[in-house]
Amino acid sequence: MKSLVSGAAVFPASVVNCERSRTICITGHRRSKIIPYRSNPMLTYSAVRLMLYRYIDMAVEAGYENFISGLASGTDLWSAEYIVMKKRRNSNIKLIAVMPFLKHAEYLNSADLAVLAEVERNADFLVTVSDNPDMVYRNYVSANCSPDVYRDRNYYMVDNSSAVIAFADNQKLRSGTHQTMRYAYRNGRKIYSFNMDNIYAVIEKCGSDIRAIGNEIALIENVFNAR
Repeated sequence: MKSLVSGAAVFPASVVNCERSRTICITGHRRSKIIPYRSNPMLTYSAVRLMLYRYIDMAVEAGYENFISGLASGTDLWSAEYIVMKKRRNSNIKLIAVMPFLKHAEYLNSADLAVLAEVERNADFLVTVSDNPDMVYRNYVSANCSPDVYRDRNYYMVDNSSAVIAFADNQKLRSGTHQTMRYAYRNGRKIYSFNMDNIYAVIEKCGSDIRAIGNEIALIENVFNAR
């Protein structure tokens, strides 16, 4: 199969063969699910991105080399884009990009599609958990439909990782992010998370100065040191 976005080759998820102890997956909310701070979405998104970058940097400092992204809008693509950039500076870093199904990008906007194409072209492994090229998400089961494709993607990411970075809104307990975290907890994975309260607190302290927000986030002590 080939990606419908970038044309890159897409392989079955079983081809991934990375040392699990050095592999971490990233989960978090889509951009549309992030509640903006005081009706300022761009400031909020920027703060979330900077926090994601800090957690990824901390993971690298702690010895993680393989990062799994589920390629959804928001957290997934922001983190994957940053990992692609880090790969250019550190050849030990690898990106495992996981599609829930081949047509997963049909609802992304043009900006996200451009980022997705760049991520797919630079991933070390571009895989899908569904080997049916016609599969789509629906709330019923048929030959080409399933309500479980995103769950299967989430579980695959956890199964092939030793830890999880999570951006979780504690008001959205029925989300795919919390589904992933619950599965990770049940299976003994370490979870390193931050939430909307953390984001709001940084903005409250620093105001709308993005540089100040970045400097404040950079001071966060490495939460991975105790692993």
